[in-house]
Amino acid sequence: MRLCLSDLSHRQVKNTPVMASVGLLCVCAVISAASCVTTIGTQPEQVHISYPGVIHSMVVTWSTFNDTDSVVEYSVWGEKLFSHTVKGNSSVFTDGGPENRTMFIHRVTLTDLKPAAVYVYHCGSEAGWSDVFYFTSLNESSTFSPRFALFGDMGNENAQSLSRLQKETQIGMYDIILHIGDFAYDMHEDNGKIGDEFMRQIQSIAAYTPYMTCPGNHERAYNFSHYRNRFSMPGHTENLWYSWNVGPAHFISFSTEVYFYLEYGLDLLFRQFEWLQKDLEEANRPENRALRPWIITMAHRPMYCSDDDDDDCTHFQSYVRFGRNDTQPAAPGLENLFYQYGVDLELWAHEHTYERLWPVYDYQVFNGSFWEPYVNPKAPVHIITGSAGCREKHDGFIPKPRDWSAFRSTDYGYTRMHVMNRTHLYLEQVSDDQYGKVIDQITLVKEVHGADAWR
Repeated sequence: MRLCLSDLSHRQVKNTPVMASVGLLCVCAVISAASCVTTIGTQPEQVHISYPGVIHSMVVTWSTFNDTDSVVEYSVWGEKLFSHTVKGNSSVFTDGGPENRTMFIHRVTLTDLKPAAVYVYHCGSEAGWSDVFYFTSLNESSTFSPRFALFGDMGNENAQSLSRLQKETQIGMYDIILHIGDFAYDMHEDNGKIGDEFMRQIQSIAAYTPYMTCPGNHERAYNFSHYRNRFSMPGHTENLWYSWNVGPAHFISFSTEVYFYLEYGLDLLFRQFEWLQKDLEEANRPENRALRPWIITMAHRPMYCSDDDDDDCTHFQSYVRFGRNDTQPAAPGLENLFYQYGVDLELWAHEHTYERLWPVYDYQVFNGSFWEPYVNPKAPVHIITGSAGCREKHDGFIPKPRDWSAFRSTDYGYTRMHVMNRTHLYLEQVSDDQYGKVIDQITLVKEVHGADAWR
């Protein structure tokens, strides 16, 4: 039969930026009728991609419910369709619920990709292939200006921001998506079936754009096993913390949950702290900081917030900020560490609100100046963006904001970020309640990075 890409994947490709220049691409192939018959359970689903932290590479991850081969066929857009084939491997994941449901998580790493090139791909095996998707490989230059969508706390119920993100992703607005913890609500529920449903939902954005994640409190079941197995972050066997570079920025993703679920091992907290310190030391080597001057962290539970829910961030001695004195030995907090190494921007979620802080350290505001608070600030900037939409609805704020709270909103929405160059970074908040209106925006300007910026 005739197979036309414009027919097969019209939903995916009709709005891509490259369509204007290459016209309507139609690739015809002859496929035997037998190959269209798939075995139940071998059809790929829950497809998503991620950046493995290795240049010229991308990881494709998907699930099946029976064991089968792990294959990705791909090609540069406009060239012969599926001209390259790469095989990977699968791992067995058994949910911890009473049914002990088993699935197969497939991972294939594509290497030697051309920087900033558009690729068409599908994944699976001769027992069943996915839809046809596309992605743009990352530009590996330190002068690249990457664009991000970032949010946390999105469930498969009331995922209000998802449809707007679908459209914006598929028309090429973003290079990377950051999901800052809390998925599905919850992935382990109904013997993991809620996780399956959520991963099918986010395929509409995560199969097109690298989907980078960190764990939240809703992933805690069975020692975070759904998070560890379903996502493929750099060093995915650990998955709880990692770092990677893109453009002029060094990104650090870590787990705040090690401060709260000590039943999984206090050693995790100390191992992560030691890793963070080493990673920040490396990022601050003069040659590295000159190449990637921005250091941006992302983790789920914030150090600060002005919500009214008695969460950790509402307390002066927040575990994440201040550490824990009730452990043996005492567990160190993160605010001093990040200040010491000149972290520029800290991204958080968990609170089902949006809140932008003035530059803050130790509960004190350190604006750059009265008129230009985000030009050469004297402390890190914090953004809380946990209002993408979930079944737990909104959180509320205390009536009077803290001195360090600059802007806050309970609208459903998400954040856009553009790392423009070595000195300028732009952030804006999109309200889905207000039909995509930008309700907040700042440009963070840093002419000096590192601890010297605080002087």
